[in-house]
Amino acid sequence: MKTLLLGAACLAALATPAAAQDVAITNAKLVIGDGSAPVDGGTVVVRGGRVVAAGAGVAVPAGMRVVDAGGRWVSPGIFAGFTRMGIIEVDGVSTTNDASAGSSPFNAALDVAPAVNARTSTIAINRAEGITRAVVAPETSKGSIFAGQGAVIDLGTDMDPVSKPRAFQFMEYGENGGQQAGGSRPAAYAMLKNALFEVRDYVRSPASFADRGKDALLTRADADALSGVVQGRVPLLVHVERGSDILVLLALKREMPALRLVLVGATEGWTVAKEIAAAGVPVIATALNDLPDSFEQLAATQSNIGRMKAAGVLVGIGTIGQDEARQARWEKQFAGNLVALTRVPGATGLDWGSAFAAISSRPAEAMGMGADFGSLRPGRHGDVVIWDGDPLEIGSVATSVFIDGVEQPLASRQTRLRERYWNPKEGDLPKAYQR
Repeated sequence: MKTLLLGAACLAALATPAAAQDVAITNAKLVIGDGSAPVDGGTVVVRGGRVVAAGAGVAVPAGMRVVDAGGRWVSPGIFAGFTRMGIIEVDGVSTTNDASAGSSPFNAALDVAPAVNARTSTIAINRAEGITRAVVAPETSKGSIFAGQGAVIDLGTDMDPVSKPRAFQFMEYGENGGQQAGGSRPAAYAMLKNALFEVRDYVRSPASFADRGKDALLTRADADALSGVVQGRVPLLVHVERGSDILVLLALKREMPALRLVLVGATEGWTVAKEIAAAGVPVIATALNDLPDSFEQLAATQSNIGRMKAAGVLVGIGTIGQDEARQARWEKQFAGNLVALTRVPGATGLDWGSAFAAISSRPAEAMGMGADFGSLRPGRHGDVVIWDGDPLEIGSVATSVFIDGVEQPLASRQTRLRERYWNPKEGDLPKAYQR
């Protein structure tokens, strides 16, 4: 009974978010995350879960916990621009995969927030790698280009991971959208235009909207979920790769200026970068596509992000199509590779500050959440990471992670297994083999 009571107490503690802590991290090689260069001898002060000051010469308030970084790198936590973390455990086991619902009558109305599992093994793994927030998107099912409503989550240890539910609507265009809509891009475009027109009618008169249930192209619940998109309150994230498809979406935005369009993937974005920049549309791009794996990626190049940035596009990094349920931690390596690309003749990469911003402030800004996340500017959430080296170098690891000012454990199932079997000794566990 005592063991059961202790277990219940531990679960209750996990279910309750930890109280925000006041902490100052001093003597840091400080990265603000806004694109600026690192600052030596920097300090970041977090009070009540929010950053109140960061930079060189910042005074530490009396009575506050002080962590001496010892000259090590200190940065905002990584804001993973596109993932499916927390809603997929094992892809091949349908009961652990809540990313899509193939037999549901709903599509745009589906909301991933109730499905996010804070105890999914990948959350602990990515938290230990400096990921503190993540965009979590659903997947489309056959019959609709709309996947549903995504969320932004934090990777803290409590059982309240959703920072913002229904933060955006996600849809597929291009090859994937065409297949979902009936077999072609024209079918996908017709479905998109029809849905937006129906939603505009729904917004004008919800009571007169005819819901035909499972036989409808758009149920009442779907129309209601898309109403925020049509009114410009909710971003519409669209997975699109081909340059010509991007131009189609930009033309739609000119027709419906209220749309808060965000392009995801955008392998050929560099070919139409001036048009994207002129439209003011942000991009959450796949970082290192350099060989096409489909006919809509024929212009793939590692210089894609650098060229879009040079053209004035607000661009961050996501991991769509790159084991996005598990490997947000790869974003550090992707950003570091973009820095290295600046030294390749003929290639276009990013300087260090811009590369780190591409995995911190820029994805947050693309989501319309830059005032809360992604940097150490005053007012942002106190998501701070101390590193043992340059965070964009593949060998560097996080030594301390704070989310909302609360220091997080860095252990995971993998680290516990490593410690358990690194130097196995005789014990109570049964032997696997006998000699």
